[in-house]
Amino acid sequence: MRGDRFHGRFEGEGQECHAPGCTEAGEFRAPGPKAAGFDGPGNYLWFCLDHIREFNAGYDWFEGMNSEEIFAAQSPLAGWRNQSRAFRPDAGIDGMPRWADFDDPLDAISGRAASIKKRAAGNMTDFGRFTPREQEALTVMGLETDIDRAQLRRRYSQLVRQYHPDRNGGDRSHEARLGKVVEAYQLLKESRAFA
Repeated sequence: MRGDRFHGRFEGEGQECHAPGCTEAGEFRAPGPKAAGFDGPGNYLWFCLDHIREFNAGYDWFEGMNSEEIFAAQSPLAGWRNQSRAFRPDAGIDGMPRWADFDDPLDAISGRAASIKKRAAGNMTDFGRFTPREQEALTVMGLETDIDRAQLRRRYSQLVRQYHPDRNGGDRSHEARLGKVVEAYQLLKESRAFA
């Protein structure tokens, strides 16, 4: 429940506390026993607040491990030796991941890649028109490199109307963004690209 002071509470799940003799609602989930030969999560045990505190106080994640396994699990590098399927050396050409294997229903990966390619192509064609700082300012304002001075002014006016507290009901949460837009406009309006 959002705003609840007890993180991990599941209210209204209809579970009863697994502690023997307790009739309270089981609102907190704890890891339960695993089936033999199964490496995934086991069935959950449900406890009331008092019994989950008792369970947590006695829970030992390292139970059954020898000292070398405990040391390896506590290392900051723990888990980095494991390779996910997509990033194994045999997963793609020259060790690159096969992006075609990813499900991308929102077009997030390919959409971002297309945007990066478009910017790279724009930077190649307009090489020298804008300095690197000016290109960053264009990005802040959401503009491409093929703009003219009139388009720059229109976009600036549009962003000021969008972010200024006087224009959006006194909402001051966008002041930092507005400051970046003003700074970007001041830099771009003096650009030699518009000379």
